[in-house]
Amino acid sequence: MMFKKIWILILLPFCSFAQNTNVNIDKIVAKIDNYYILKSEVETLVERGKADNDPIDRCQALESLAIQKLLVAKAEIDSVIVEDAMLVEQLNARMQEMVRAYGSEKNIVQQFNKSIETLKSELKNQVKEQMTAQKMQATITEKSNITPHEVKAFFNRIPKDSLPIIPTEVIIAQIVRLAKVTKTQKAELIERLTDIKRRVELGENFAELAKEYSEDQGSKIYGGDLGWSKRGQMVPEFEAAAMQLDSGKLSDIVESDFGFHLIQTLELRGQEFHARHILLRPDYSRLDLDEPKHFLDSLKKQIEIDSITFAKAIKLHSEDKQTVDAGGIIIDPQTGSDKLPLDVSMEPNLYFTVEPMKLGNISAPMNYRTPDGKTGMRIVLLKKKIEAHKANLTDDYEKLKSFALNNKQSEIVEKWFREAINEVYINIDAEYQVCKLFGQ
Repeated sequence: MMFKKIWILILLPFCSFAQNTNVNIDKIVAKIDNYYILKSEVETLVERGKADNDPIDRCQALESLAIQKLLVAKAEIDSVIVEDAMLVEQLNARMQEMVRAYGSEKNIVQQFNKSIETLKSELKNQVKEQMTAQKMQATITEKSNITPHEVKAFFNRIPKDSLPIIPTEVIIAQIVRLAKVTKTQKAELIERLTDIKRRVELGENFAELAKEYSEDQGSKIYGGDLGWSKRGQMVPEFEAAAMQLDSGKLSDIVESDFGFHLIQTLELRGQEFHARHILLRPDYSRLDLDEPKHFLDSLKKQIEIDSITFAKAIKLHSEDKQTVDAGGIIIDPQTGSDKLPLDVSMEPNLYFTVEPMKLGNISAPMNYRTPDGKTGMRIVLLKKKIEAHKANLTDDYEKLKSFALNNKQSEIVEKWFREAINEVYINIDAEYQVCKLFGQ
């Protein structure tokens, strides 16, 4: 399957901000219809493959990028469009990922020597192109499905000595306690927002202050504007404050799970409100972890002497809203499965804790950072462990079903490409003529 590996590559989210001055960022190495591929893009993708332990050569990188450009070109022809709301949501998510990866906005600015607004602007086109390519690809394969008979046939075609090894997997439940904002930090944040409120009341522009001070990456670029919200969409504290304000009025300082808000309601319409805000978050690295550690230590002892079950303790005490309703089970965000590979792909702190544990053991409290950046502690319970083994239909049907469907979709996409390349203009630079794109 010539498209199998590169087809997977274009589905992976990546961003490439210019940092390496050694690459030629100006040379165009390919043109696909009205879309260009730069030499720097090819080299960035090759380096990314090395970093991900999945090396590709420059021809494979070029082909992957060409496939993405071809999908985007055809999407334009076929009127396949990514909605602005979805683009903004994905763009904000990418920026939040960067904040988590680099620790803070300040670190990002120092790393790239560019403002957050500039980086976000540069990232926008990349994200839109990737999302358009993904949507076009989904359109091509949207009617594909797989039957149990096809899964079995796919499995039977795999030579027995080539069956994939399924790595050791574990099912883990967790109880999370978040570190609380100290009185000192809380007072500092309230004082800062109170000063900003005073400046607005004295005539300064709310939107400009939001752009300068707000720590809500999704709205600060728009001057804190959150658009229209229906009742129930925002956290209760925010909604209650926003809906009690007259148009144009400022709220007192509002505390929520996200931090501290200064809110200005712009307009009310029945059960909807249009508001903007300035958000300040606590410095999570300065929070005191003693309280959650002591609490979880005590809770662990209660569970171990059967004073309370782990399941009941989750419902009563865990502060991780994403896992409480699922019995504390940690879900793999990439696959949606409750089975987590016990390998280097796992968060290091969690891996080194779980790897030596025996079934039914509860860990000591360990540091934890939530997906949205909050700091806390957690204890985990090893509920199940599936040792590494060769794939089989009994234990691994869902994985094999996914493999079989991906294979089927690859064939559909490959057929589509062979037809599509005749409908768009393709020109490859002489330096890359050795690369036989699209199997030509």
